[in-house]
Amino acid sequence: MPYCLSDGLKFGNKKAMATILGGAIAALMLMSISAVGLGAVLVASENLFFAIKIAGACYLVYLGYSSWQEGSIHIASNEPDEYKSASYSCYALFRKGFMVGISNPKDLLFFIALFPGFMNAQLPQLEQYMVLACTWFVIDCSSMFMYAALGSKISPWLSKAENMKRVNRGVGGLFMVLGGALALSTGMDEKA
Repeated sequence: MPYCLSDGLKFGNKKAMATILGGAIAALMLMSISAVGLGAVLVASENLFFAIKIAGACYLVYLGYSSWQEGSIHIASNEPDEYKSASYSCYALFRKGFMVGISNPKDLLFFIALFPGFMNAQLPQLEQYMVLACTWFVIDCSSMFMYAALGSKISPWLSKAENMKRVNRGVGGLFMVLGGALALSTGMDEKA
């Protein structure tokens, strides 16, 4: 999120779209790696898949708690820099977004934690992964574009520690609820 806000401020919405697409394509690649790993685990053992679901639920709660504790972000400038904007190509911004996304190993863990909660072990996995990946791609691109588009309007608001604390607590609370719901649903699936 911070790099989308920052690029939206520095380069404008159109060029920030390249950064967003780079990050989203990196996320798709990490999703694919996660899907292959989870598919292999499911074929090997449903009990191991269950254990990964529980570990994933705990990881989502941990991410939520970490977000709850985070401080504010720093956005360098509120004015678009025309010289910088002209000197960065869409390809350079795409590459930057891709490298930021692909170099984040937490995304692998995030997808491994998130996907099993939405999957049915009895149904074909490829179709389920395709639906999850496409849904994630659309939501991710839409939300990142929103951050980039609103960058100049919300960055002064987000730079205030109290406001960023509210955002982090909202996001953190959401992740903790998702992790708790995943753990509860996993326990109910096991009893059934």
